[in-house]
Amino acid sequence: MRPNRLYECHDPEVVKELIRTNPWGMLVSAGDERGPVVSHYPLLLDEDVEGIAILTHVGHPDEELHDFGAKPLLIVIQGHHGYISPSWYAPGSTRAPTWNFSVAHCYGVPEILDREQNLATLARLVEHFERCVDEPLLLEPEYGARLVGGTVGLRIPIERFVCKLKLSQEKDQVSKRQVLARLREPGPYGNQELAADMERVLRLDETSA
Repeated sequence: MRPNRLYECHDPEVVKELIRTNPWGMLVSAGDERGPVVSHYPLLLDEDVEGIAILTHVGHPDEELHDFGAKPLLIVIQGHHGYISPSWYAPGSTRAPTWNFSVAHCYGVPEILDREQNLATLARLVEHFERCVDEPLLLEPEYGARLVGGTVGLRIPIERFVCKLKLSQEKDQVSKRQVLARLREPGPYGNQELAADMERVLRLDETSA
């Protein structure tokens, strides 16, 4: 990502929360002579460790395409995002259209899980998402044992990350409030989740000012 100190975030807790609330990520590796490889999979934050570690899996033959080994893997976590119209800014503000977003680029060397660890991770993934269903259907051990053979489980300790929160921090207070108001309105660019993200960051800015 293009560096911009105004939007940089170095807080690992922010990255953890991005993973918790956006458990669908892109796994990117250099690949082979054919070029980079990108896969899309659900993922979970490993809550049992102090640092940042991601639990996920890939289906065959993605592990061969990525050539997991000693090379680092890039995991892209995309948070809420949306279009910001220049018509929402206060008079005198720079009226350029833009996109507000939160994103984290996480880097780490994947550890391949054994069969039992992989099965446990698959069960955690299913439980995590099924808990919001009226009648949860959890992964039964017998059925999971049949599924696990088609997957490769991964635990990825994150060695470093680049996190960017671009949420109108550079704008004047009037423009910020107007952007928040428009995002909360119904319409093609209404975005309650993005408004909530903005409000949290702007409140922090005001508290530290």
